[in-house]
Amino acid sequence: MSLLKLCVPGDRLCGAEDCIPGTGTYLRHGYIFASLAGYVLRKNEGEELPIISVVKETEAQLLPDVGAIVTCKVTSINPRFAKVHVLYVGSTPLKDNFRGTIRKEDVRATEKDKVEMYKSFRPGDIVLAKVISLGDVQSNYLLTTAENELGVVVAHNEAGIQMIPISWCEMQCPHTHVKEFRKVAPVQSEYLQA
Repeated sequence: MSLLKLCVPGDRLCGAEDCIPGTGTYLRHGYIFASLAGYVLRKNEGEELPIISVVKETEAQLLPDVGAIVTCKVTSINPRFAKVHVLYVGSTPLKDNFRGTIRKEDVRATEKDKVEMYKSFRPGDIVLAKVISLGDVQSNYLLTTAENELGVVVAHNEAGIQMIPISWCEMQCPHTHVKEFRKVAPVQSEYLQA
């Protein structure tokens, strides 16, 4: 699912061969038009073509989708998984709280049996992850960091000082030079927030 842009009634959204018309739209002369003022929403629901709709701003909450890159904050860890709160989908901040889980087997792509959660994440770490399974009201989103560009992007030591990455598996305090283990992601400017 992706939010595209603002539109007003009568705006031409796309051709009928590209999408299926949804709520807040109408079909005329082979094109899909907006019948409401709001945000254009494009959503794949298993059909061969995505459904295009127009929703009001209050309904336009972006949701994490399978394959989406999300930024999250680690809230707790145990030997089997890390619990996180999803903060952003791509660079879009979320209005609601979404919980996620990164399982031990989803931390790295290789040597999964050697992963130790406390050497990968700590509470308070900011992590870049990918959604691999959707959650609902009762359950969490299932996330993975098993790609080179995914993992911890911001971490602080016990004293609250932000550490800097020195390898794919270590971060270091710039003041004390104490090293701590993490599953480090190389920082990509497109995901940094000012």
